Amino acid sequence: MTDRPSELRFTYPLPLGPIIHDGGVQFAVFSRSATAMRVLLYDRTDDREPTEQIRFNPSLNRWGDIWSVFVPGVRPGQLYHLQADGPFDPKKGQRFDGRARLIDPYARALHGVFLPADDGIVRPPKCVVTGDEFDWQGDRHLRRRLDETVIYELHVRGFTCAKSSGVGHPGTYLGLIEKIPYLQSLGVTAVELMPVFEFPMNDCLGHTPDRPNYWGYDPLAFFAPHRGYAADGAPGGQIREFKEMVLALHRAGIEVILDVVFNHTAEGNQTGPTLSFKGLENRVYYMLENGGETYRNYSGCGNTLNGNHPIVREMIFHCLRHWVYNYHVDGFRFDLASILSRNRNGELVPNPPLVESIAEDPLLADTKIIAEAWDAAGGYQVGRFGDLRWAEWNGHYRDDLRRFWRGDPNMVGLLATRLAGSSDLYQASGRKPFHSINFITAHDGFTLNDLVSYSEKHNEQNGEDNRDGERNNYSYNYGVEGPTRRTAVDSVRLRQIKNFLTSLLLSQGVPMVLAGDECRRTQLGNNNAYCQDNDLTWFNWKLVERHAGLRRFCAALIAFRRSEPTVRQAEFLRGQPWREGGLPDVAWFSSTGGQVEWSGETRSLICLLAAAPRRDALSPPNHHVMMLLHAGADARHFIVPSAARDFDWRLLANTAAESPDDIFPALDGPPCPANDVVTLESRSIQVFVARDEPKP
Repeated sequence: MTDRPSELRFTYPLPLGPIIHDGGVQFAVFSRSATAMRVLLYDRTDDREPTEQIRFNPSLNRWGDIWSVFVPGVRPGQLYHLQADGPFDPKKGQRFDGRARLIDPYARALHGVFLPADDGIVRPPKCVVTGDEFDWQGDRHLRRRLDETVIYELHVRGFTCAKSSGVGHPGTYLGLIEKIPYLQSLGVTAVELMPVFEFPMNDCLGHTPDRPNYWGYDPLAFFAPHRGYAADGAPGGQIREFKEMVLALHRAGIEVILDVVFNHTAEGNQTGPTLSFKGLENRVYYMLENGGETYRNYSGCGNTLNGNHPIVREMIFHCLRHWVYNYHVDGFRFDLASILSRNRNGELVPNPPLVESIAEDPLLADTKIIAEAWDAAGGYQVGRFGDLRWAEWNGHYRDDLRRFWRGDPNMVGLLATRLAGSSDLYQASGRKPFHSINFITAHDGFTLNDLVSYSEKHNEQNGEDNRDGERNNYSYNYGVEGPTRRTAVDSVRLRQIKNFLTSLLLSQGVPMVLAGDECRRTQLGNNNAYCQDNDLTWFNWKLVERHAGLRRFCAALIAFRRSEPTVRQAEFLRGQPWREGGLPDVAWFSSTGGQVEWSGETRSLICLLAAAPRRDALSPPNHHVMMLLHAGADARHFIVPSAARDFDWRLLANTAAESPDDIFPALDGPPCPANDVVTLESRSIQVFVARDEPKP
């Protein structure tokens, strides 16, 4: 190994990371307590030892707490690690290890895997020097309004990894490109990608783990797209392919939202390996306790990133800008976002600096920012997270809709509140219905098919004796646990799936659909499939044709939502007419067409939405919408409210009917019965639409 001292020449302390210029690369890294710093250069991915090391001269290459050295002759594609000497005093939070090979926190790409640690030295994937060159062909962010958005949550690998996908590059960014026509056929306007930040593909000893982190919630490098999702195995190939995917999705009118993990890292707790942050400035990057000896664990993953420390806050800040500017990403969903509201002592505080900085950053002004407004330590902030820039995953919506359709009592009031945009959570603070990201299912929990097929979770394959995963799922199996050939049971399950999709896609707020729910994807009752990189979690494309009727039903609802502002208002409904003498913007009725009993055993409700005003004279007239919802176990007669009888109602959807008579995309369904009495089957919805004009 060649040992090259740093050259005597001017270096820039910022920006941090590997910066290409003047025929070489400048490496800049933050460390307050290091006594020495080195860059290790490698020729090949599987090299266990560097071919050259560059020592930083503390007198020439240190500016405050930033170590910066220029290395001439280094070009894009160069592989490297950092290495730092410093105090090892775990009782005071210092964990420097002069032997450790460290991932640069600002690395733009990684390559390879952990190499076997036969000598006790952990050798993580190598960092790659890369540029940002790419022909974007004029691409810009789509800037679609939140109230016009329909989100589809998917896993990049799992979406196309199965043989049934039929793509040329399964499990990759390019494979996702091949499935864009399918996304267009559904009509979704945005994909929310589960984590694509770099995460481990094997363990720190170089072995294939028994329980791989399939979901990717275990970041190694925040600035780098995951190499395992690239078809091109060359160093940096993942950068080009990720950009190609974003460009292709934008051309199809689909935005890209990233599920980002700024709450913990793959280094784990005090027993975990030193891979990056621990070996550079452990006391800054993590929340510590017991004098610094152990790690606060608000993430449930062993450590907690110290997000409101100025150094870490700046890193996150620049990372988000990096993904927006260099990758044209349209938005972010922040995993366990309540951790971002914790100060350096772990206390939840009002107006946390990081949350405010993200909301106020001018480069992020066109992006969507969405919080999972809770964490693993009880920080539940749904309805109270951030300010007017922040939308939230609405966990109350999920739970209340599940409970209503399961048939729980005393739920019609909460149902009405959720259908109308959750004003109880957002209105008082000046927020809007579109701050509520409505969902029934997500990656974490049951799929929609399993929600109506299992009364209990079945996570035995995870190897944790079914102790993992959420126990309180508000699910029901309707007589048989799991798959069944009983037609009556399967019929009610399909009906319930349609009920959930109809409720979700016709609610005020922003709907999020889990990939595969439109074709009954199942995980066989596993509600915590984080480690299942196999057929259990991969999208089975045979289901698309097997359940073509359900897919058609879902796509038609999405199309109706996108064309009908009445069901996606930007302001909260008031119960007042849009114009004098008109219907109120929203009205609620019992199944008899009279006043609603908001408590008790009733499981039926009528929601009447008046047609929203046209945005301009050239826009087509909008529709009145009447939803009849019935979660009871027996059929029930509904009487059309007297206020609605002057209109020519046409059936849009009937979740109890078989395809294709379950939905009428052209709005030409059968008329409402002449006697104004509509019979609903058990556990079903009927939706009617009418022009804002009297009957002919």
